[in-house]
Amino acid sequence: MMNAVLDNIKSRRSVRVYTEQQVSAEDLNLILEAATYAPSGMNCQTWHFTAIQDAAVLRELNEKIKGAFAKSSNVHLQERGQSQTYCCYYHAPTLVIVSNEPVRWWASMDCACAMQNIFLSAKSLGVASCWINQLGQTCDDPDVRTFLTKLGIPESHRVYGCAALGYADEGAPMKEKKLAEGTVTIIR
Repeated sequence: MMNAVLDNIKSRRSVRVYTEQQVSAEDLNLILEAATYAPSGMNCQTWHFTAIQDAAVLRELNEKIKGAFAKSSNVHLQERGQSQTYCCYYHAPTLVIVSNEPVRWWASMDCACAMQNIFLSAKSLGVASCWINQLGQTCDDPDVRTFLTKLGIPESHRVYGCAALGYADEGAPMKEKKLAEGTVTIIR
């Protein structure tokens, strides 16, 4: 017999094609509240959550990320940086940036737990999601860092992940989850 939590975990998928419909303030607040209930090392809760729903701000953030990619020595990232159509957040109407103090050795783990709560709470509310890594790769670029500070992300923080949130486009592909063999060992 399946319970609601396990069903939610097993049915959540990353979505990369969104409608323009914005996530409601009520649902966004519930998702952000769920993030704050994630476990954190020594219960320090040193993380910070920045939710962006302003389309112009999202486009500007994407341009800053592309600018950082254009400076990269990695050819693939350079191509993304020069692309006119590249959008790291897949045009989702909402992006939640999860940051933390990098001096805490558990900072990335705390953020990963919070991100999982974001994804699962979003799914439970009918909101689609996708983990976005690009800002974590570029948050130390001077132009990106200046923009993040302008958005209210503490200067002492680095970005550990972002969550694109919105509603799945009707034609959005949904991959079937195939479990890799040999990933679980039980010792009794």
